[in-house]
Amino acid sequence: MVKPQLIEEMPVSIAEAKAELERIKERDTVLSFRGTKCEEYFNDFSGTIKAKIVELHKKLQELNIARLREEHIVKILDILPNTAEDVKVVLQGSTVSISKKDMEQIAAAVQEVAK
Repeated sequence: MVKPQLIEEMPVSIAEAKAELERIKERDTVLSFRGTKCEEYFNDFSGTIKAKIVELHKKLQELNIARLREEHIVKILDILPNTAEDVKVVLQGSTVSISKKDMEQIAAAVQEVAK
């Protein structure tokens, strides 16, 4: 039996997953049951355009916040918190501590791109 080998694992935002699913839909013309369920979920929860998400991702990386990892950035991209308090709530589930100043910078970057 074939054992696939995991080469790289990286988090993907909802907008990026939606774009990939659309590419698969064009290729296969008909989605599987799981693909259809994912498409419904993405349509319900992804209201942002991939280009804006890519721009925001770049801005968040340029902030150079030491403790902010890729998983945290993707979570921020999916939720799009508008205030520092919202950023705090989004990151509360993970074991990362970010200063109030950094949270305000994240919220400002989200507000600037999400307009």
